[in-house]
Amino acid sequence: QVQLVESGGGLVQDGGSLRLSCAGSGLTFRSYGMGWFRQAPGKEREFVAATNWSGGSSTYYADSVKGRFTISRDNAKNTVYLQMNSLKPEDTAVYYCAARWGPVGAEEELYDYWGQGTQVTVSS
Repeated sequence: QVQLVESGGGLVQDGGSLRLSCAGSGLTFRSYGMGWFRQAPGKEREFVAATNWSGGSSTYYADSVKGRFTISRDNAKNTVYLQMNSLKPEDTAVYYCAARWGPVGAEEELYDYWGQGTQVTVSS
């Protein structure tokens, strides 16, 4: 049974930082592309960042977070991270990680497995 478990969310002030983690189990983690999505209240879920199985330069970001967020992965720990700096109130959302067998992209439909989400709240 595949499980993706996010952690690291919380309440932070405008301009602050958080690091989210997503631990995978029940899958060959190193073979999966990983993505982060978020859903704000009253809005549809949107793409945030993604990394292919190899990590490194194969990373992609939404324009709204480029230069502030960094996605990385540690395949030895079956974990993908989202370092979020210079947080803004508009970053407030539930953040989800997702796994895809194949090249990552920004479309939710590409992903095979999802975590339960972790709440990030940025106060002004």
